[in-house]
Amino acid sequence: MMNESESKAFINYLLKKNKRKDAGNIELFNSLKTDDIKSKKNIFEDKKSIDAYHALRKRLYDNMINFISIRSFENDTSEENTILRLIVVSRLFFEHKLIKTAFKCLAKAEEIALSIEHFSLLNEIYLTQVQFAHFNLSEPIEKTIQKFKENKKQLEYEEKLNLGYAVLRRELAAIYHEGRIVDFQALIKNTIETHGISLKQGLTFKSLYQILFIANEYASINNNYALMQPFVVKSYRFISKKTDLTERHLYYHIYILYFIANFYFRNGKFTKSLHYLKLMSEEVQKQSGKYYERFYLRYFLLLAFNKNYVGHPQEAIEIAKKSLSSNKKTDPNDTNDLRLILIVFYIQQDAGHNAVKEMAKLNHTDSWYEKKMGMDWTIKKCLVEILLHTQQENIELAFSRIKSFKRRYKKYLLTVNEERVIEYLLFVEQYVIKPEIIQTQKFQKTIEDFIIKAQNGPKDILIMSFLSWLLAKVRRKTIYETTLNLITTYFPAT
Repeated sequence: MMNESESKAFINYLLKKNKRKDAGNIELFNSLKTDDIKSKKNIFEDKKSIDAYHALRKRLYDNMINFISIRSFENDTSEENTILRLIVVSRLFFEHKLIKTAFKCLAKAEEIALSIEHFSLLNEIYLTQVQFAHFNLSEPIEKTIQKFKENKKQLEYEEKLNLGYAVLRRELAAIYHEGRIVDFQALIKNTIETHGISLKQGLTFKSLYQILFIANEYASINNNYALMQPFVVKSYRFISKKTDLTERHLYYHIYILYFIANFYFRNGKFTKSLHYLKLMSEEVQKQSGKYYERFYLRYFLLLAFNKNYVGHPQEAIEIAKKSLSSNKKTDPNDTNDLRLILIVFYIQQDAGHNAVKEMAKLNHTDSWYEKKMGMDWTIKKCLVEILLHTQQENIELAFSRIKSFKRRYKKYLLTVNEERVIEYLLFVEQYVIKPEIIQTQKFQKTIEDFIIKAQNGPKDILIMSFLSWLLAKVRRKTIYETTLNLITTYFPAT
């Protein structure tokens, strides 16, 4: 958590606090930094007391928490922190009868809080203004009370949305990481009713982000991003009207742009997706790029996807490779996403050797990926691996993975009404067992009918990519050529 300068500052903090020269906390901290277990033991070599070690470790932990909290408060220059400081200082001024200065601090705090739509801090400001209103007879108390009541409504709505969002995020975690079977549509409806949430009420950047997050996850579960259409239209209108507030809510603004870009990509609307990615790229550079590391892999993931499906596969591969080779601290989930799509790109270009090398880097068990990446991601990863082994003519490996896939996921897929995945795998299995079956008219018609049926159902470009691999075998075309051709019929309005 601490860089070198922060570690030095913490040691100085301990030196000032230590009343004895043999406190031992600095030695323990240095050993923790280097993970030197022998050094930790040597500290207590003469004491032979495990209790003393744990007591020292507890004191060091408490000091570290205090130091980090003080340091964070000192270094935090955010508007939220500025408001908190103004509220604290205003109350101190009230205690010392500096009434005029205290109300000036509260007025400044209110101005900033209104500009960033921070309802909980506005609540504190108005309560403080009411509490000390007897010192300011020139200002009608009714006016302050009215502002408090209006803000309270906004705060209560935000709290309801936060509760609903938390419930749905928790269920999503269970769906993705535990394979829990949930009627998510019914759950959303029930959560909205239980917490009295109205989507017609005024939106903030944070509330729109929360709504889009849930909508995006719901679309992902159902492999149907057309479901997000109403939310995306609303998002666009919202952003268009509040351009003056976008930089104040930069984190949520970037995320909203990402969700919109992702929606358009998954629906095959690449030009619109690239437009919102360009906007996202511009926003990520703002405020000295404070959110760049948080979003850059997601940005390049979506950029690589778009480039691949508009006919620039080599550019897509280079973007993915360059992003993965970066030494920046990254979210492992984003790295795994990027590596998996790079494998798909290689398969589409018949670069099986490169795909195998990248697949070898995804070397955890299915169980591990289910917990870390989710059930849906792990299923896609297993299917990609099966197609790769099949393409490389590793027949025994492909057949082994097909058997383990059916054993592990068939029951789950049937329960969540994803019979089409089982049906798709059956076709692949038939091809693995007997490759010449692809030349029979009956099998070809069965595949063509399956593709047509898929086109008439919920659409998602990632599902289309799996279909393209199978269709390429039937039509004896390259996978990438088949993929681009299928896009025109799969998304006719692209």
